Amino acid sequence: MELFFRTFGNGQPFIILHGLYGMSDNWVTHAKKLAEKYKVIIPDMRNHGFSAQSKIFNYDAMADDIGELIATQHLDNPIILGHSMGGKVAMRFVTDNPTHVAKLIVVDMSMREYKLKDFHIQLMYAMMDINFSQIKSRKEVEDILGKTIVDQRILLFIMKNLYRKENENFSWKLNLPVIFDNLEAILEEIKCNQIYHNPALFIRGENSDYISDADFIKIKHYFPDANLKTVPDAGHWVQADQPAIFMNILQEFLSK
Repeated sequence: MELFFRTFGNGQPFIILHGLYGMSDNWVTHAKKLAEKYKVIIPDMRNHGFSAQSKIFNYDAMADDIGELIATQHLDNPIILGHSMGGKVAMRFVTDNPTHVAKLIVVDMSMREYKLKDFHIQLMYAMMDINFSQIKSRKEVEDILGKTIVDQRILLFIMKNLYRKENENFSWKLNLPVIFDNLEAILEEIKCNQIYHNPALFIRGENSDYISDADFIKIKHYFPDANLKTVPDAGHWVQADQPAIFMNILQEFLSK
């Protein structure tokens, strides 16, 4: 599938893959900083942002999308960074193509299966239940979702998916029905067929449980040159919680 993407800078290709409910716009600030040395490419994953929508939504398909992006844009020896869902896509792609990627960076995501949390179900229902024919402003949508999403930063993150269609009605950029039907597939364990021997960095938030010490033992089997860094006072959205520390860790890894 051809993906919508944003590009910044010149140099060695650096691909950033966003997480579930996200889009390329979430990473623009970090991309502009990295663009001082790299050609940064941030795609919208399928069923997200401005990319095409499809009933097929799994890691095989998303990894193929990244392969197509690399091929069609002639991206030689790229660095790939993935956060959350994007991290699993990145791990799947590099272990299928271990000689095609210079370095791997995974932000707050391991290979294992995750349990479906009530928050995901409640959030999806809240978003799908909004009757846009009766909505006149963004504030109305924000107020409705605010009853489910207590964390203001997560609320603003979700609100980035809201846009006006040509008929002036609001809508979601996300393909919510397909994402909802495939949530379990997105939470499933990543199956790796090969070992990725190039340098890899895994970054976790101190207040997040997405990468445990036990998880990293398995990660090291498939990514033997991997290091794990923990960012203090950060949750799952490490790059937003502690952007300066996150960027320092990133640049230290890239400079080696």
